[in-house]
Amino acid sequence: MPWAAYEADYRTIRKVISLVVPGFGDFEAKVSEPAGFTLPHPPRDRLEFPTPSGKAHFTAGPLSIIRVPEGRLLLQTVRSHDQYNTTIYGMDDRYRGIKAGRRVVFVNPDDLAALGMADGDMVDLVSEWTDGVERRAKAFRAVAYPSARGCAAAYFPEANVLVPLDSTAEGSNTPTSKQIVIRLEPV
Repeated sequence: MPWAAYEADYRTIRKVISLVVPGFGDFEAKVSEPAGFTLPHPPRDRLEFPTPSGKAHFTAGPLSIIRVPEGRLLLQTVRSHDQYNTTIYGMDDRYRGIKAGRRVVFVNPDDLAALGMADGDMVDLVSEWTDGVERRAKAFRAVAYPSARGCAAAYFPEANVLVPLDSTAEGSNTPTSKQIVIRLEPV
């Protein structure tokens, strides 16, 4: 593998990717388009599904309802624009208009007002679990964001501290970082 060449010029990596990923050819020109580009996706583009019948197969799982106490929010963790899994490549998030920082919590403006807080306030995120142990992520900037009422979002890995190590999903064993009951405490 020509690792040094890949490190020296990322276009070299993208040329190899274009050999195996359909639609990735001519990436350098496509990525400069203001709206970006979309890779082909047979189910979306042609309603083709890789199943014996050629049709989509759907399943339904049980719906669990999380009761969020008054004055609390349901937090999900999210990735930023310049992030791949837990590797962070930059401190800006063009998806959400965040510049120069990742210790932010996105909260509906009406929820901020109901909690007596405002856009830009510094808060600690405190998670509440049935084991009675509180986990705290310190010094996050509250960002008024048009999300659903009662919900909030923060980047991970910054918010990972809020999830107990043994709290994992059945089957996948991944951390339960999408439905965290939190409260915001002013700093």
